[in-house]
Amino acid sequence: MNDEKGCVWIYPLIYVLLLMKVEGLYVDITYVQSAVAKGAVCLDGSPPAYHLSPGFGSGVNNWLIHMEGGGWCNNITTCLSRKRTRLGSSKQMLKKLPFSGILSSEPGCNPDFYNWNRVKVRYCDGSSFTGDVERVDPSTNLHHRGERVWTAVMEDLLAKGMNTAQNALLSGCSAGGLTSMLHCDNFHSLLPIGARVKCLSDAGYFINVKDIAGEDHIRAFFHDVVTTHGSAKNLPSPCTSNLEPSLCFFPQYTARLIQTPLFILNAAYDSWQIKNILAPGVADPHGSWHACKLGIENCSSSQLEMMQGALSYYNSITQKLGTQHQAACS
Repeated sequence: MNDEKGCVWIYPLIYVLLLMKVEGLYVDITYVQSAVAKGAVCLDGSPPAYHLSPGFGSGVNNWLIHMEGGGWCNNITTCLSRKRTRLGSSKQMLKKLPFSGILSSEPGCNPDFYNWNRVKVRYCDGSSFTGDVERVDPSTNLHHRGERVWTAVMEDLLAKGMNTAQNALLSGCSAGGLTSMLHCDNFHSLLPIGARVKCLSDAGYFINVKDIAGEDHIRAFFHDVVTTHGSAKNLPSPCTSNLEPSLCFFPQYTARLIQTPLFILNAAYDSWQIKNILAPGVADPHGSWHACKLGIENCSSSQLEMMQGALSYYNSITQKLGTQHQAACS
């Protein structure tokens, strides 16, 4: 009887241990409570947050900062919906997250960064950490303060040892990958002179192209993001001094101006961009692209040709950028 009772809990325990082995180390959340007084808060007014796994051994003075992704909100309605989720409120975030991939502590799967100080910065503002609107409408209680959140989190990490970093990498995925580009040079400026600093954007190179109906859908969307969040003043000034500010949300106009070595990782056929930039629902009222968006093997020859055109444009601008950064990244 006792052995049977023991099996009741031992199997779930084994399962949890195996799961942790597969997914990686679970890291506790850190809330930046001091940021609230500075107005550096999530959409709902809650404090910003991150997860930190301290470095050790030869990596104790090296830092990897990974910016979480999760799209954007472009108006009051979408931001109100967002503020009730983990992407708009630290109250909704998990208290522990598994660190895997580039954040893993296993040298076998993450040989370059396993012993660095590894940080995942949570995303809760909806503007790729660029917004800053002082006024808060009491009827919505929405706080558009992404830029302040970025500053507050960086200040907190600098106080915890990043101010003596010898090597540092700012990375991010999707909307976080866009963040890693928009804040790349600023991140570099925060660190000691002589520190080796680079940036990595994973799936964050969103391109400004017309959709299948010939409309500037993504350009209008990013314009609304920049307007809603008051982001214009926080976008790279070398870009905004020459172009309409919302265009500077697109990497094709800002990446070439980045002085810090930058690495770009992006799928040739980015499914998100095909679904949301090239063939968004509003541009396809009859659903002729529905099957194609479910899998490239379902696409017609004309659809493939249209995607190839967008890919060729993407390749042309990234090749120019790659030539520019080649020397700096060597």
